[in-house]
Amino acid sequence: MKKLIIPIIAALLAWPIQMQAQTNAENTVKIDSIVNTVMNEWQIPGISIAILKDNEVIHAKGFGIKSPEGDSPVNKNTVFQIGSITKSFTAALIAMLVDEGKLKWEDKIIDHLPDFKMYDTLATQSLLVKDIMAHRTGLREQAGTYIPNLGYSRDDVYRLLARMKPRTEVRSAYAYNNITFLIAEKLIEKYTGKSWEENIKERIFEPLGMTLSSMNEEGFLASADCSVPCEFEYEQDSIKNEWLYGDNRALYWLTVIGPAGSINSTATDLLKWTKFHLNNGKVDDKELISEKNMKYLHTGQLITSMDSSRITVYGQCWFIEQTNRYRLYFHTGSTWGYTAVCAFVPEINLGIVVLTNSGAPSAPRYTIMRSVIDLFMYGKITKDYHAELFGDFLKNAREREKKRSERPKEETAESLPYDHYAGNYSHEFLGKAMITLENGKLSITAGKQGWTSELEHVNGHKFKFRMQGHTFPVKFSADNDLVNALEIDFGCDEDFGKWDRQ
Repeated sequence: MKKLIIPIIAALLAWPIQMQAQTNAENTVKIDSIVNTVMNEWQIPGISIAILKDNEVIHAKGFGIKSPEGDSPVNKNTVFQIGSITKSFTAALIAMLVDEGKLKWEDKIIDHLPDFKMYDTLATQSLLVKDIMAHRTGLREQAGTYIPNLGYSRDDVYRLLARMKPRTEVRSAYAYNNITFLIAEKLIEKYTGKSWEENIKERIFEPLGMTLSSMNEEGFLASADCSVPCEFEYEQDSIKNEWLYGDNRALYWLTVIGPAGSINSTATDLLKWTKFHLNNGKVDDKELISEKNMKYLHTGQLITSMDSSRITVYGQCWFIEQTNRYRLYFHTGSTWGYTAVCAFVPEINLGIVVLTNSGAPSAPRYTIMRSVIDLFMYGKITKDYHAELFGDFLKNAREREKKRSERPKEETAESLPYDHYAGNYSHEFLGKAMITLENGKLSITAGKQGWTSELEHVNGHKFKFRMQGHTFPVKFSADNDLVNALEIDFGCDEDFGKWDRQ
């Protein structure tokens, strides 16, 4: 009798495991179908996904191609830029310094970095460690983001903080930006004696076994299995993704933006990051960040959005979305030609990574992420996320095109003869700019790297040029026929003043 009971008990114990394995297998088939639908509709060349359930990788797969050359399928270990997901790594380093007693979340930045200076004296004196990575510094959204595209360094951008007019008071509003993470970098370097890059590698990549991950332009170019980025374009109800090469990849920008967005990784490597957070800062039995500071990283600082079904707050580099059933932690990432999302749901011990080599909007990655959550939370997909999000995108895109077509056209004006613009110009902080005329075409040389780009005439004294994947408008000032200054538009309502002609 005992011989019969033991196999029966063993079978009963194995049954839930077998059922779970069957459920996981069924879910992955559905997920693959969703990914293929998203790829086809959005014309995305390549996607890599990975899913963690109960501390086990249950699905990791590549779809599509990583480049247009030869046989180049995306796989689970293909490298992509993860953009702003990098921010959560920088926040983790700060949490480690807090654990070590080097600083506190409530400390004033000026007490640690005497050279720190914002445009507003009150902001300089009141900005706290906890503010710099929670996007509540008072700066305008995306302030300073495109300064590196003109060849300026991290130190240049850090000093330019003093010239950026605030939009609001400190801690009064949420406005997403990148450059304040250079303040975090200064703190990390001061209290470790090592670069941000060395700290990421030694304190995070190596302990977590993220062997395929790297940082900056150098790491990206050295990656053996790297995807090629694509610029997403929508025009007249047509979607296309164009492969990006050379300067249009903005790899110098990637390096300068560093602590805010320069990590290169894979779906499988990044899934280890979700596992680390699901395990409250531990790798196996080793604690890298205390439970107290992991909770702080995961605690909302201010509301970013809400509707009838959910409320979303921002913590230390994680969006935290609360519904009536679960809490979702996630962060997205976008660089030139790449988009990504990294997410985890503690209630069901689920981790999700979606990486693409397309600069598409957030809808494709959100479609996949939310479909995966539904499958493991409810056992089914509760709505057609693709139809809803794709429909919203088309509606908004068509409205934008309509508004552009209805704008009154600027009265056409002739430029001066091009030789009137040629010459040397100087800015007290941004340095020199040189306008040259050759074979009937104007070019500009500007920025610390001395890059040169051709100027394209727009209207009157207005021109534009493209550098490191970004288009900069230029406006010359003239007194009758005498050109006396130029101004480069960095976007985000930033006004750094004019380059005066020498």
